[in-house]
Amino acid sequence: MSNLKEVRVPDLGNVSGAAIIEIPIKVGESIQAEQALITLESDKASMDIPAPFAGKVKEIKVKVGDKVSKGDFIVLLEVGADAAAVEEKPAPKTETTAPKVLQETAKPTETATATVNTDDTAISSAEDDQGDDVHAGPGVRRLAREFGLDLNQIKGTGQKGRVVKEDLQNFVKSRLSQTGQSSGTGSGLPSAPQIDFSQFGETENKPLSRIKKLSAQYLHRNWLLVPHVTQFNDADITELEAFRKAQAAFAAKQNVKLTPLVFIMKAVVTALKAFPAFNSSLSADGEQLILKKYFHIGIAVDTPEGLVVPVIRDVDKKSLLELAKELAEVSNKARLKQLSSADMQGSSFTISSLGGIGGTAFTPIVNLPDVAILGVSKAQFKPQYQDGEFIPRLMLPLCLSYDHRVIDGAEGARFIVFLADCLSDIRRWLL
Repeated sequence: MSNLKEVRVPDLGNVSGAAIIEIPIKVGESIQAEQALITLESDKASMDIPAPFAGKVKEIKVKVGDKVSKGDFIVLLEVGADAAAVEEKPAPKTETTAPKVLQETAKPTETATATVNTDDTAISSAEDDQGDDVHAGPGVRRLAREFGLDLNQIKGTGQKGRVVKEDLQNFVKSRLSQTGQSSGTGSGLPSAPQIDFSQFGETENKPLSRIKKLSAQYLHRNWLLVPHVTQFNDADITELEAFRKAQAAFAAKQNVKLTPLVFIMKAVVTALKAFPAFNSSLSADGEQLILKKYFHIGIAVDTPEGLVVPVIRDVDKKSLLELAKELAEVSNKARLKQLSSADMQGSSFTISSLGGIGGTAFTPIVNLPDVAILGVSKAQFKPQYQDGEFIPRLMLPLCLSYDHRVIDGAEGARFIVFLADCLSDIRRWLL
């Protein structure tokens, strides 16, 4: 046998006309005792009104935006006989204490506890004034306290800018992505100022693409965690370029475009074999260097949505034509947004080539967990002094950024000089 029971707003102390900002239940839904029926918000705080007993929601008498006071009828519940019997028992008389956070502004370190008695139901909620001006429910505020989060720094995505649980989760994920799990890696940096640029002239807001948002988090994290050093050098690729052009027709017959990048990939593998520390990762505790026996090269690809880094695996085991074909396929997948997460994992070294665009040099950011990245700019003819005269040579600018915790300056210089020599004379790859 079941009974219909009315649930009314309990005594809210000296607060009247509190606004309903959320109704997390629906008609026909079965709920448990103490489950939130509605969430109220006043000028200073918010609180949940829980169900006095388990039951099924038959009717909701209010809606979001309504203002309610003590005794207002909010929900009609269908409860079982056991719950009805419990309700008929007289509740122990307890003192009614208004929620402290609704009466006064507490000190920043104080926690105000409210106990409200209505019929047979004692409602308890814990609130502090952390983020008093922020719209958030008691559960969200409790989570924020547990994790030491400042609600004033979190942008709410709920109704009327209300901070919900998902906002806390996203905020924590963002901070972990930016600063990692190590202490002292930038977690105390001040945030950028919020400026209304429209006061200076006409503006337009354009949302960042999903790829750019993700890239921003990773790049910021990598920049904060890695002590970067960048080494520069030029490689004479005059003979290499002559050989590449001579083989262009042969490659075309196999429907392959032989680009300079595949030669750079092969030269990089040769250099990695000579300098194993560049083909490694630093352990999470910073105590060990994990040397990799494979040669998977990440290639930065420019797409309309932003930068992505697919990985070409086992570069040491593939021919120039095989690499050229695979590179073309992967680049096309990237531009069509068809790359899977597996396509962008497992790199041991990264190459970012801007040779097709231009520029003379840049400082690429190490792509963790790699310890080094090679930047390539546009090749140009420059006069080189040889055998007593200046002659034009095609020079390729190289920019090597590396993790200074793993690689020192002398080793970085040796690597880039060796790499330049490999590009200047591709016969070294056969040795």
